[in-house]
Amino acid sequence: MTDAVAAKTTGFGVPDAIDPHHFVVRIPRGSSGEIEIIERFGINAQSSADEEVLRCRLSRPAWSGIKEELTRVLNDRLREKKLKTSRWSAGDNKVERLLGRELCLLAWAVEAARSEDYATSCASWAAMKPEERWWLFRMCEVAGGTADDADFGWRKAVRIAFTEVLDPVERKNRRKKASTGVDLFSLPLVKE
Repeated sequence: MTDAVAAKTTGFGVPDAIDPHHFVVRIPRGSSGEIEIIERFGINAQSSADEEVLRCRLSRPAWSGIKEELTRVLNDRLREKKLKTSRWSAGDNKVERLLGRELCLLAWAVEAARSEDYATSCASWAAMKPEERWWLFRMCEVAGGTADDADFGWRKAVRIAFTEVLDPVERKNRRKKASTGVDLFSLPLVKE
């Protein structure tokens, strides 16, 4: 029996094949300029016009607020598959298509968020299963998945869902306040 040969990849898990479907995170050199997240359909593109879509533009502070957690989660997923890990650098950074969808979802959650909400967004995103992230990506993409659709529809809902998370103590306090101690089943149906 022969040993399994590790799959050859570039970047964050992109197959080393002819023109695969993947994402690109474009990080400009220097400390200014927005980070762009682009989906490249590669050989699967229907036409040259459909070759790529600019999915998101992130400010430097937003990118800085998510890149460490994003790197950790993506590299953990690559290790699970026994693939080479990666890191971000200036220029084009390739990301495997499913990991790219997950990355894009987190980027959409923080693109219009306040800086104090970046950590909460990362925690909410990391707590989800990959399949849940893929589903949310698809819902956002169908309703408005380009960089010009920021903070609208499903993308706004994702931002709110990822940033407005109550800690367990606050949740318990709110339940206590909502509880009035009144037996709802004994209330008269009609006031006299």
